[in-house]
Amino acid sequence: MQADFYFYTYLQQFIPLEQNEFVELIQPYIKHRYFQKKELVTEKGGVENYINFVVDGLVRKFYRSAQDEITLQISNAGHFIHVQESFHTQTRSEFYIEAIEPSTFVSISFEDLEKIYSSNPKMERLGRLIITHTTILRDKWHMQVIKLTPRERFLRFVKHNPDLLKRVPQKYLASYLNIQPETFSRFKHMLRSVKKASA
Repeated sequence: MQADFYFYTYLQQFIPLEQNEFVELIQPYIKHRYFQKKELVTEKGGVENYINFVVDGLVRKFYRSAQDEITLQISNAGHFIHVQESFHTQTRSEFYIEAIEPSTFVSISFEDLEKIYSSNPKMERLGRLIITHTTILRDKWHMQVIKLTPRERFLRFVKHNPDLLKRVPQKYLASYLNIQPETFSRFKHMLRSVKKASA
């Protein structure tokens, strides 16, 4: 399937992986999952049983405070999303994952991932490299939130993710970037004014 090939290609950046290794050691455990817009992938109180690679679509991870929803992660095609603590400890999730757009996942269950790791030292190393990569990305993002001003965060996000500015509802992006909604609106207006002036 095309989704499996996309996932196989993604894994190649971490370790040289022969196609027959993928077919024999990983592909049998892959589940293809589909979610409609606004459908919950993971709910608070449930156990996260899947690690998900986004093949198509757009999803977010968030939690609900007494007053609002706080978006912690936005993932499009080519990225993983899951509730890490719940998945790796098999305990109840504190977070939700929701499809922003109709989305397609390549998913592997906790039990099946353990089988993949135990099948071959190379598979265990692959898993460690992916977890390290995602942890570094998360820490880099947290550092940006701490060090950069709201305006700098906004401009950097737009530079690296111009399509998401159109695809993700503004309230989710403002929350994700830790910017007040009215400030986010002002930045968007500023951006449109700059584009018009340079046209």
